[in-house]
Amino acid sequence: MAATTKTKTRKKTTAKKAPKAAAPVDNKAEAKSRFNAALDEARAGAAALKAEAGVRAGAYREQAREKGTDLVAEAKNYGGEVKAKASDLAVEGKTRASDALASLGKIVADTAPQIDEKVGEQYGDYARKASRSLQEASAKLDSKSVEEIGDDAREFVRKSPGTALGIAAVLGFLVARLFRGGRG
Repeated sequence: MAATTKTKTRKKTTAKKAPKAAAPVDNKAEAKSRFNAALDEARAGAAALKAEAGVRAGAYREQAREKGTDLVAEAKNYGGEVKAKASDLAVEGKTRASDALASLGKIVADTAPQIDEKVGEQYGDYARKASRSLQEASAKLDSKSVEEIGDDAREFVRKSPGTALGIAAVLGFLVARLFRGGRG
């Protein structure tokens, strides 16, 4: 009987092992199925995020484009205002320079008789010539537009750059002295 008990035990053991082997196969299939479902869900979520990011990027791009257009229009408007103001200031500066040359010419002409008496007639004549030159320069300045003066200045610089540089240095020195003199 001992042998039969062993056989029965073995049969029971063998019978119990078969259902255990079948259960893991079903668990693997179920795990694969769940994993694939999770992957599909993750892909769908990523696609939704991508679509949402595209929509938001498009909205931000449009906002940036509108803001850029507004800024360009504003800059053009401001540039036009600056140009008009610069033109007005240039005309005002031209008028002041012309008046200053005319005044200086008058002062030199008024002092010519005194120069005749103190230094000699020859130097008085130099003063009168200088006075006429200053008044003629003033009249030419009055008769030309700011654009014409700019063109003449460019042409002068092209023809004699050394002289133009020297004149610019002297004028810069005089302007610096005027501003420094006004403060002190």
